[in-house]
Amino acid sequence: MNISAVVITFNEERNIERCILSLRDVCEEILVADSLSTDKTKEICLNYGVKFLEHPFEGYVKQKNWALNQAKYDWILSLDADEALSEELKNSILKVKTLDNLSDSYMFNRLTNYCNLRWIKHSGWYPDRKVRLFRKDSGKWEGISLHEKFQIKEGKKLEWLKGDLLHYTCNTLAEHIEQVNKFSTIASEELFLKGKKVGIVSIYIKSSWKFIRDYFFNMGFLDGMQGYWICKIGAFSTFLKYSKLKEKNKKKEKKIG
Repeated sequence: MNISAVVITFNEERNIERCILSLRDVCEEILVADSLSTDKTKEICLNYGVKFLEHPFEGYVKQKNWALNQAKYDWILSLDADEALSEELKNSILKVKTLDNLSDSYMFNRLTNYCNLRWIKHSGWYPDRKVRLFRKDSGKWEGISLHEKFQIKEGKKLEWLKGDLLHYTCNTLAEHIEQVNKFSTIASEELFLKGKKVGIVSIYIKSSWKFIRDYFFNMGFLDGMQGYWICKIGAFSTFLKYSKLKEKNKKKEKKIG
């Protein structure tokens, strides 16, 4: 079982070294598909001798499907640049490599480090299971913008592996809010293109429910102050997404009128 690690990047000098180092013990090839970075991403990758390919970004789904088709081996381990394998997950993958009876794909729990302050184990952020180890022919990346996932073909076998995929998200609260503004714009555009509409009351209900669900039902309060920040910003993200959608629809109606 030879594995090609596939990582897509754009200006990831802060994260890519950690990602590469976590992959070296379990993969026979590390391939980085870069979207024409302007920082030191390329320099760092070449220093570690990875296979570095440059390809203009056309969206997460297209970029990931293009990248896996450039890989040498049939088994793909797909990570984002801000992710890394935990030691326990490394050991689980190494154990799989010794088996004769392999599944077609494997999923892991993803554990997120928030602002370099805390590992978030509640708040709707964990276990956040992701399919990341798979045969090339077992499926493909599907979805739109922020919700891409590897879709397994019908009849293909999927198993769960013990150990966490470590996710190093935003370093500061300001960075988190900046991400929320960016992603809510993308999400609202997707809803708008689908013809979705929303009322003022619905916006408040959706954003309030988002906080209540994540903080109380998903036990965000157990993640301390960081859990409160995550749940409040998550609710604000929902508020922004639907408010931006309403704004787009109003402009459309005004233009038509």
